[in-house]
Amino acid sequence: QVQLVESGGGLVQAGGSLRLSCAASGRTFSRYAMGWFRQAPGKEREFVAAISWSVRNTYYADFVKGRFTISRDNAKNTVYLQMNSLNTEDTAVYYCAADSALITKATMTQWGNYQYWGQGTQVTVSS
Repeated sequence: QVQLVESGGGLVQAGGSLRLSCAASGRTFSRYAMGWFRQAPGKEREFVAAISWSVRNTYYADFVKGRFTISRDNAKNTVYLQMNSLNTEDTAVYYCAADSALITKATMTQWGNYQYWGQGTQVTVSS
């Protein structure tokens, strides 16, 4: 069982930055692939970024490449999403997710494959 708690969301002006954190419980965090997803009002949940348990592989949605960076600190059981150059289209609830069975890009980028989810943190970007 893994419990995930996101933090770091808030209100920021366009062009600004935020760093989201996702703290995980459980002794086997280092064996879990981690993903960030987001959902804007009236839209479906979409993939943002993912990182493999080994840290060797990271994946990003095209719309965040060069702006967002996913990282993890297995010693702290935490995964991060550094978000720079935010724009109004980044406004959404951001969720982190974990799963121990995902090892490929194809599986890690699909939200339906993740077993554990956090409650989400709101990110609002004003113009």
